[in-house]
Amino acid sequence: MNERIRVREVRLIDEEGAQAGVVPTSEALGRAREAGLDLIEVAPNATPPVCRIMDYGKYKYQQQKREKESRKKHRQSQLRMIKVRPHVDTHDFETKLKSVRKFLEQGDKVRVTVFFRYRELSHPEFGQRVLQQFVQRTEDVGSVERPPAREGRQLSMVLIPKPGAAAKKAASEPREKPPKAAAEAQPAGES
Repeated sequence: MNERIRVREVRLIDEEGAQAGVVPTSEALGRAREAGLDLIEVAPNATPPVCRIMDYGKYKYQQQKREKESRKKHRQSQLRMIKVRPHVDTHDFETKLKSVRKFLEQGDKVRVTVFFRYRELSHPEFGQRVLQQFVQRTEDVGSVERPPAREGRQLSMVLIPKPGAAAKKAASEPREKPPKAAAEAQPAGES
């Protein structure tokens, strides 16, 4: 930046973004000072290096603003938990399934856990059946990352969202039609 540029000549880009050609560094610095701006080296590895006349403070501010926007748009996926029992009722299963689908569409991972109590531990196949239903009913929006595994009194698996599942959902939702104007709703001449 400015006096720290130690090469003899540079390829100059002026404040409007037009190429000014290859000029001596001292002349480029003079043009930058006349405009009240800074001379910034943007491509130091080029031959000769490329320098641009710009307001460095404004440039840094806009760069920070872009980074902040990109961080805001980038969403960290979370691991959500859903717990069920091996003998889950149909309505309860549908409610849990709706939650799992919503989490997967939002881009989150979901751990589905089946808890066993007492004599239910002797029949893990009931828990396997419940988990298999989750896999079958969510295969359009998610896939299995970790297959069902037994951990003490529970059986759990992890589902991850399929890439683009959220975009497909947004595209398939119907869009609202704009309201008709009062003139279109009532034909002319009728009252």
